Amino acid sequence: MSARADVDALRRLMPPPRDGGTSVDWEGMALSWGRPFPPDYQRFIEEYGAGTVQGFLVVDAPQAKVPLEEAGLDGMVQETLTVEGAWELADKSPELEGTSPRLINWGVDSAADMMCWDASGEDPAAWPVLVFNRGDDLFSRYECGMVEFLTRLLRGEFPKSPLEDVDLFGRGEAAWTKR
Repeated sequence: MSARADVDALRRLMPPPRDGGTSVDWEGMALSWGRPFPPDYQRFIEEYGAGTVQGFLVVDAPQAKVPLEEAGLDGMVQETLTVEGAWELADKSPELEGTSPRLINWGVDSAADMMCWDASGEDPAAWPVLVFNRGDDLFSRYECGMVEFLTRLLRGEFPKSPLEDVDLFGRGEAAWTKR
């Protein structure tokens, strides 16, 4: 699907805020991270902004990749460092064994699961979502973008919930709270 189609599908399950999303200097973000962000994430942030799904799953705001002391202890830079550390210690699903993906974190949940992209590929529209399920201490790969991941999670379209807590899995509809 295209970024527009993905976000339109999600809008039917989780309406965006009335006051809209957040305007971002995507070119500046791309320069700081050394690659552009996926188009579905860009459209999502422009329509929803950063916030939480059902008070449970946080979607991080884009944050320039700067040293941690400049970035602060809450946000995309810190969460990316955290997911990189977890990668070194955690188990991986069979398709991830022996790989060394470039990780960029985009979300966390209240069960301390982390969602990121495998940003190794040249085309950000094709970056799969990797989930670190803290309860299973396991990284798994999902062949979809961030917005499709959220849509499929709410529809219950994975064989089982990718997240430790199953509150969002198959819920159908969800409320979005902008931060």
